[in-house]
Amino acid sequence: MDGANSSIVSEFVFLGLSNIWGVQLLLFLFSSVFYMASLMGNLLIVFSVTADSKLHSPMYFLLANLSFLDLGGGSVAAPKMIYDLFRKHKAISFGGCITQIFFIHAIGGTEMVLLTAMAFDRYVAICKPLHYLTIMRPQICILILAVAWILGVIHSVAQLAFVVDLPFCGPNILDSFYCDLPQLIRLACTETDKLEFMVTANSGLISVISFFILIISYIFILVTVRRHSAGGISKAISTLSAHVTVVVLFFGPLIFFYIWPFPSSHLDKFLAIFDAILTPFLNPVIYTFRNKEMKAAMRKLCYHLVSYRKVS
Repeated sequence: MDGANSSIVSEFVFLGLSNIWGVQLLLFLFSSVFYMASLMGNLLIVFSVTADSKLHSPMYFLLANLSFLDLGGGSVAAPKMIYDLFRKHKAISFGGCITQIFFIHAIGGTEMVLLTAMAFDRYVAICKPLHYLTIMRPQICILILAVAWILGVIHSVAQLAFVVDLPFCGPNILDSFYCDLPQLIRLACTETDKLEFMVTANSGLISVISFFILIISYIFILVTVRRHSAGGISKAISTLSAHVTVVVLFFGPLIFFYIWPFPSSHLDKFLAIFDAILTPFLNPVIYTFRNKEMKAAMRKLCYHLVSYRKVS
């Protein structure tokens, strides 16, 4: 077959989450509220870090960029899912499907690298506090961000390069509410076993390896702190608990999607909703809940915004 020229599928149709009106209404309310809350929370973090000079440090620079990624990641699939809830024909064009996949994997790959950088930042801050500003200087932070985006884009393009030329001649039904590689590959009218394995190796193993590297790094930090100061272990745990929670929330669904050998559409959809809607909302909540400086900066920004509106 002649690659993309043999494809006759111009759009893909989502089965969506439910055809029951009551469930659709509940999902609409749930998704809308948490999506808007995630947008507001992450935007508030980005603007607070930008506006408050007290937060111009490596840790908050990385946190603001994580919130920026959550803004993008949460907006790839959630708006269309909310829009499609009450529609009978839930369709997406071939180009739109490829675009969704590109941004899902580009942002996801970038976030993996950024979470690893945040773990390194905490290691330096806790274990080498006297050298923190020297090691995590602004040039290094910008370099880390640039490398994260480059690796994220490479990760995404490397997978899509094998998919865009696959022949799709029907069926065109996706049992989901967004496009992703595993389900899309299965619709190709050609042998895809090797390609499915490649996707699992690329996304699945990278997720598992990154997750365990991060967990091991946190354990190493705690062991190092315990050796030097028994009293500092509680402070280290308090500092790292937010990072560990975010890492588990981010990597948990990814590992299930790409590694679990017994796919279940209902569980996949539940985790997909969690990943698309709740995770971008929970990240700002987790990182700001016990951070006094962040909460003070956010209150200050909100006060200035309210004062400005009253004056104008």
